[in-house]
Amino acid sequence: MADLARVRVWAEALIAMHLSAPPKRTEQPWTFAFDNAKRRAGLCNYTERRITVSRYLAEKFDDDDIHQVLLHEVAHALAGPEAAHGPGWRAIARDLGYVGGVTHRGEIAHERAPWVGTCSAGHEHFRFRKPTRVHSCGKCARTFSAGHLIAWRRR
Repeated sequence: MADLARVRVWAEALIAMHLSAPPKRTEQPWTFAFDNAKRRAGLCNYTERRITVSRYLAEKFDDDDIHQVLLHEVAHALAGPEAAHGPGWRAIARDLGYVGGVTHRGEIAHERAPWVGTCSAGHEHFRFRKPTRVHSCGKCARTFSAGHLIAWRRR
């Protein structure tokens, strides 16, 4: 589990080291913040010139994984929005020390989800907002099925 204060120090050091070129007169400098994302690890916001990391992921994963997320996002900031995950971005990321790979899949903080649902086969489903419609289990049936309804309970 990574310490949030330490993650902030790493992020600000990476920004100072790689993104500290004086911005154009109309641009603000790059900054770092934590966000409340539950499905993605990090974000490079080109409009606000801000790199963010999910505080939930930072609390859940180890230091090496979070450092890789920071390198990934700094590479995006350096490569620009049109680079996406193409060869230019990959070259920059590799030069920064990013080793690639996926640190998580799907919900990264499902243990914090206040709503837990179970279908008749026992598959668990998680929601961060109160379900307002009837849902059926996608693992049991590809389309909506009244025979595979999810029963929701508040954790």
